Amino acid sequence: MPASRDIRRCALQAMYQLDAQRDASEAPSREALLESLADSPGDVEIHKAGLALAQRAWGTHAAADKAVAALSPDWPTHRQPVVDRNILRLAYFEIVSGAAPPKVAINEAVELAREFSTEKSPAFVNGVLDKIMKQTSKSRNVKTSKGAGADVAD
Repeated sequence: MPASRDIRRCALQAMYQLDAQRDASEAPSREALLESLADSPGDVEIHKAGLALAQRAWGTHAAADKAVAALSPDWPTHRQPVVDRNILRLAYFEIVSGAAPPKVAINEAVELAREFSTEKSPAFVNGVLDKIMKQTSKSRNVKTSKGAGADVAD
């Protein structure tokens, strides 16, 4: 799993940069983001995989922010530390897209929070992502049961 964690570290680093420059007139280029990962763990393939994951996760950051805000009204996204906000966005993407099993995504997010954020961050990240996992699971079960019911009625 070290390669997977290294990919997530690279993804988090790239997402941090995207977040920091989202108000800029121009987002950093793929080449600039990849170059910034040169000193990150892993080889160039790990860096490319991390950047690809970051770009896919960044594509859902608005939905992630909305989901997190609904679950943590006392800590809206704009008040969260940048690292926590992007750890949550990354794990949200992995959970809702099925890119990783939910429990793996949560565990990895908690480990990233331990490594890169504050003492209280792992518990916060775990609590929010656990709720997202339960909502996502419940939503999938409802869709599955509605689909099965429709077949029976025909």
